[in-house]
Amino acid sequence: KRLPYNGDTARWQRAQYQCCGLLEQDLTELCTLAGITSIPRVTVTPSPAAGEGLGVAGGTGRGVEGRFGSLDAASLIAEDEEQSRLGEQCIQVELQNDDPRSVCKVFLRGWKVEEEIMGVLNKCLPSLGNLKTLNFWSAGLTDSMLPALGTMVASCPQSLTLEGNPLPEHSFHVLIGASSTLSHLSLRNNCIDDTAAQLLGQGLSTMTSSNHNLLSLVLSFNCITDVGAEHIAEGLRWNRSLLSLSLGHNRIGDIGAQKLAEVLQPFKLKHVEVVERRRLQMESQGQPRAVSIGSAWVAGGAGAVPQFPQFPVLSEGVTKGPTVLPKGHNGAELSPPHPQDPSQYAQAVEQPGPTHPLLEPGWQQDGNVILPGNRVLLNLNLAYNRITERGLRALLAAVEGQQQQEGAGGKQGLRRLSVHRNSFPATCTVLAQLQELLQQRDPLPQLTEEEEENSLDP
Repeated sequence: KRLPYNGDTARWQRAQYQCCGLLEQDLTELCTLAGITSIPRVTVTPSPAAGEGLGVAGGTGRGVEGRFGSLDAASLIAEDEEQSRLGEQCIQVELQNDDPRSVCKVFLRGWKVEEEIMGVLNKCLPSLGNLKTLNFWSAGLTDSMLPALGTMVASCPQSLTLEGNPLPEHSFHVLIGASSTLSHLSLRNNCIDDTAAQLLGQGLSTMTSSNHNLLSLVLSFNCITDVGAEHIAEGLRWNRSLLSLSLGHNRIGDIGAQKLAEVLQPFKLKHVEVVERRRLQMESQGQPRAVSIGSAWVAGGAGAVPQFPQFPVLSEGVTKGPTVLPKGHNGAELSPPHPQDPSQYAQAVEQPGPTHPLLEPGWQQDGNVILPGNRVLLNLNLAYNRITERGLRALLAAVEGQQQQEGAGGKQGLRRLSVHRNSFPATCTVLAQLQELLQQRDPLPQLTEEEEENSLDP
């Protein structure tokens, strides 16, 4: 029988292979079909909560096929860490329960992941129904692997850690596009510079696109300066999902701190943003679709389905002119993309999606249109940078501005701000004022400087 792919039987068999959800078995089968002779070993790392149950009394063990016998948790972790130090290809997994199919975390630490292995993982990891966390630490990843990794994470984990994997072409931004499903992304110690920060900022949001799923982003221990911080600030301008951002241990000074502070408090719109705001308001009122300044607020670029449905604006803000009722109120047909059936239109209104931040209620001041700014970000880490008292004043002004707008639109605003070990004295008056204000806003006990340093990433 003639096989496809020009008689490439192995490739055809890999494509036809159906993963069973047992990582070790699927990995072995797929590596064999791919002609990979050095197959990574799968070992189970006990979770901290389950560690106590893995002592001698738990002799059945949680390992695949009971391979660990009566070894305790500390011994297993020590063994896996020793194997990683020796460069052995070892995939460490954490189970949700005793079922070997319940893999919830996968760790690849300290050994180079070749493209062939990445292809195998891209095939077998999506079959792990409980997988929530994927961690590549110092795994020698390359730019060419990022698209495959992006495809992989789109169907399984919510949390992705890529630390110690510098990429010459700075392709990390492909992981946080508008279509990304990741909730948590850590990119510590990847030599991320201002060019990479610009791409990441654009991934967070532009005026015409935005990421709606990412909740936390860690960019600590990189090479981001004021220029990169400004790009990140631009990404925060229209992003309304990110709750936590860590920029600790970078090279950010006063200008970068000021740019970040600007988007966290009420800011004035640029001319192009005022034009786009008016266009969106006209659309939401049922007027014929106007030509957008750029591509639609989309997940996949030009021509894709807009992610922000058109719904009536809650407030006219500063917009002037005659009020125009949406078409359909007087029986006229609604213009696309609104449903033409009134019942469908009512159904759509009952299930609204996210609204473009440009449609947030604003006000007029000195001839400028002012919007409230980003009040979704709750945690910002700027520790170990180069910020002086000047930049600190800008951050204090941002928190004070949010305090004045407290409760507007149901948004809380910044609750925790880490600024220790910067270029200002610990006895600085501005720092004392900032800490006092944050204590009033943060319901959780404040960490000491030592506790913040010892935490994974405050």
